[in-house]
Order: sequence, then C-alpha cells, then structure tokens
Amino acid sequence: MNTRRRRGLLPTLLLLIFFLPLLVAFLIYYGSNWRPAGHTNHGELIEPARPLPRIALPQTRAPGSADLLIGKWSLIYIADGRCDDACRHTLYYIRQTQLGLGKQIPRVQRVWLAPDHCCDPSADTEMQPPLLSVNAQGGDGAALLSQFPAEHRESTIFIVDPRGNLMMRYDSNADPKGLREDLKKLLDLSHIG
Repeated sequence: MNTRRRRGLLPTLLLLIFFLPLLVAFLIYYGSNWRPAGHTNHGELIEPARPLPRIALPQTRAPGSADLLIGKWSLIYIADGRCDDACRHTLYYIRQTQLGLGKQIPRVQRVWLAPDHCCDPSADTEMQPPLLSVNAQGGDGAALLSQFPAEHRESTIFIVDPRGNLMMRYDSNADPKGLREDLKKLLDLSHIG
C-alpha cells in the first residue's frame, strides 16, 4: 500500500513542480501592481501618445498637405529656419539615422518644422532622401507646435507614427545609435507605414 501511495504521489508532485512557477508568475503579473522596471528603448516615450492635428502647412519642396504626417514614420525636428550649427548637426544626425535603415528608408521621412524664418535652403545639403522643410508660422503652425513638448525643443528629435501620433523623443546630443536601434525595432514590429 505504501508503494501505491508513492506512485500516485509522484505524478502529482511532478505536476506541481511544473505548474507552480507558472501560477506564481500569473499571480504576480495579474494580481499585483508590480511590473519589471527594465526597458529596451533609448528614447523617452510620450505617454499617452498625442494625436497631432491634420493641418496643411506650406512646404519648401512640396505642396502643403494635411496628410504630411500620415502614412510614414516621421523624424521631426523643430528649430528656427535660419538653422545655426546645432540645427545643422541635428539635421545631419536624422539624415544619417534614416540612411542607416537600409531597405526601410522609404518608410521614414525627415521633417523640419520651422516656426520662424522658414527655411534656409542650404541647411540640408544632401537631398537624398529629401528633407521636408515646413513653414510652421501662423495659427495653424502654432496649433501643431503646441502638441510638442516645449522644453529642450532645439535639441530634440521627435518620432511620429504613420497614424499621426506623437510618441517618442530623443536628445540630439546623445548617441545616434539609440535612435536608429529604436526606429529599426519599430519598423520591424509595425505593419503600417
């Protein structure tokens, strides 16, 4: 009788050893407010993502369109249209980031929103892939710019998803590898844009 009892106890014990870690993980994840603190993104998430207004603004290299930020991932830089050295550095940074995407280059566009003195044509000397220079002066431009965080704007690159939602920001003085890695990850996971 003792041997039969041990034989019956062994499968129960094996099932318990197998399912107990799963049960504990389930209870911790769904039964408490604890979440792992680690993250894999290099930029700062904007939570919740902000839907940007669909406004037609004049562009220097293309006709204005209300769908400018729809359909492609957008790397957006906001700076005065006279474009000083810091501006040129950031435009170079986002151009190199886009070029580093290889076959995914067509899914990403670079956009320079200039709230004043739009736009120095010599700011982006490399025309492939093209930089969209947008005149963000006036009421419509102010409505669009009001959705972007104001602090450190001159040293920030923003990412807008293909549906027109502002979702991430990056420091243009940080290592550009982080932006490229995050963008590649977004493009690999996304089936839009």
